[in-house]
Amino acid sequence: MAKAIMVQGTMSNAGKSLVTAGLCRVFNQDGYKVAPFKSQNMALNSFITRNGAEMGRAQVVQAEAANIEPSALMNPILLKPTSDSGSQVIVNGEAIGTMTAAEYFKFKTNLIPDIMKAYGQLSESNDVIVIEGAGSPAEINLKSQDIVNMGMAKMAKAPVLLVADIDRGGVFASIYGTLMLLEEDERAMVKGIIVNKFRGDVDILRPGLKMIEEKTGVPVVGVLPMLHVDIEDEDSLSERLTTHTEVQAVDIAVIRIPRMSNYTDFNVFELIPGVSLRYVQSVSELKNPDMIVIPGTKNTIGDLKWMRQNGLEAEIMKRAHAGTVIFGICGGYQMLGKNISDPYGVEEGGDTAGLGLLDVETIFAEKKRTIQVDGYFGEVKGIFSTLTGRSFYGYEIHSGITNFDDGKSLTLMKPIHEAGEISPEGSQNISDIMNVYGTYVHGVFDGEGIARLVVEALLAKKGMKLDDIKTINFNDYKKQQYDILANSVRENIDMKKIYEILEVGV
Repeated sequence: MAKAIMVQGTMSNAGKSLVTAGLCRVFNQDGYKVAPFKSQNMALNSFITRNGAEMGRAQVVQAEAANIEPSALMNPILLKPTSDSGSQVIVNGEAIGTMTAAEYFKFKTNLIPDIMKAYGQLSESNDVIVIEGAGSPAEINLKSQDIVNMGMAKMAKAPVLLVADIDRGGVFASIYGTLMLLEEDERAMVKGIIVNKFRGDVDILRPGLKMIEEKTGVPVVGVLPMLHVDIEDEDSLSERLTTHTEVQAVDIAVIRIPRMSNYTDFNVFELIPGVSLRYVQSVSELKNPDMIVIPGTKNTIGDLKWMRQNGLEAEIMKRAHAGTVIFGICGGYQMLGKNISDPYGVEEGGDTAGLGLLDVETIFAEKKRTIQVDGYFGEVKGIFSTLTGRSFYGYEIHSGITNFDDGKSLTLMKPIHEAGEISPEGSQNISDIMNVYGTYVHGVFDGEGIARLVVEALLAKKGMKLDDIKTINFNDYKKQQYDILANSVRENIDMKKIYEILEVGV
């Protein structure tokens, strides 16, 4: 059985996911077979594994850092918020229903056998498991039925590293307060403190580190600087979504709908010089982009109504008829169609008119389609004609079945890990002015050279070109970022102490 170590935080966004990924990379570099694990994740950014199981992207990132294939065993419970008080509950990669927060709170301990079965299978096939907690372990109203922080640490008999964010201020109070709100046996499981996101001279910090060690009896095992690495983070807290980006030569505006999912579909554009990728929530923020993207969503009908109410729907239709490129992915693709029907009440029930920019209609099905796909662009017309024949890979994750005209399809693809024929998918609406495209494929822009061709086409439309633009190998770039993260972990965390903690356990 694998040895385990757990990363918890004094608060949400303290940096647990990044520290977990960094440790996974270091252990892998040191020759160990390592896997990440998070018993329960709440996120709208999800991923589909080779066997069609759905899991949180945070553990996918950590698996990539560990150089292993992602598996739903690494995230046996995924909660995907559908409203402010309810979530779709996904267990072992499959949705089992939607519950309110109160319903799930009463139900979640029933999932402990699923958690431990997944953890046991991972433990049997790895040397080290790096477990990530969620939020804070000191949520005293939730501790009695905890399955993701100290509750998980006890089940896995895992020593705990406590990560605290110094950038927001109050780091010593947050460390001390967290530890003092734990039970005595829980405090004993915390074997090290990591101060994260530090800017400045560590020598000035050392007196405080010494005092917090004296007051808590827990050693500080590292001070990580504010890292400038391009690694995917949790969706709801991502700085990408709130950063005000200056408009550049090519301007891409992503509509930041309330239940946006899989915004990582667009990260590749941030790697291209001269491109601005902006997330906008209002007509005033939209400005004059070269391309408007409507992303995936956990609530297609609800987010479509949100756009309708705040004027973005009308503005997108106006821009489309004026020549702005419109691209919809997954739920965004569904919204661009003529109608969305929900006969089974998957979301809100009934029929809802779409934007009508694509000649497609969607009917929600009771069962979600979750599958990895391999394909290529068919005969692409309009501004993106240079994409014709270009290959891609990605995954589908949606409830809708979309009826479309094969003659207007955008891609041709087939399942990667199961039997299936090559079939048309997606849609396009091209005229002398309009360039509207839609697809179900998440990750469609990550294929070799595809983002570059998109940017070059948008530049050419304005009579410009980017002579020195480089073809981007997104996978190589991500590996480089994981290595930068691992180097920082080695330089700023006492890995000798980490290995001692791992060996001794609790």
